[in-house]
Amino acid sequence: MDLSEKSAEIAKLVGTSARAAGLRVAVAESLTSGAIAGQLGAAPEASSWFAGGVVAYAADVKFKLLNVDPGPVVTGRCAVQMARGVAELLGADVAVAVTGVGGPDPDEDHPAGTVYTAVYHLAEAQASHDIFDGGSAQVVEQATRAALQMLREAVAPPS
Repeated sequence: MDLSEKSAEIAKLVGTSARAAGLRVAVAESLTSGAIAGQLGAAPEASSWFAGGVVAYAADVKFKLLNVDPGPVVTGRCAVQMARGVAELLGADVAVAVTGVGGPDPDEDHPAGTVYTAVYHLAEAQASHDIFDGGSAQVVEQATRAALQMLREAVAPPS
């Protein structure tokens, strides 16, 4: 199973859990450029739980639309603020956000493959930091899968 198939499978699980819990899900994406939203939107019965997403690739869009504080955008703080901003904008209960450096060149003194992901759920947020290998397409695939997995963990019923 390739990364895209794994992402699709995780998106289905997100949908099942979100539907069962009555949660509305949103995404804010930068380097993934809509890949996460594409996976969620293709999952079964997405219209009943997926609010939508915002692709905020440019820094000024993050600042203006998602209420991210001006400054560096390749940070955990930015990812958290993106997730909170899109949850508020779209009226979602839970949101995931991704920002980072897809490559091939470094940005903001971070190497290509640097990714910050955050989940915002019930007014609490958590962020993670990864450095993925490969070219831009591989970084996007890995970041998409990691974000979906983080979202899945946030919406999964307590065990």
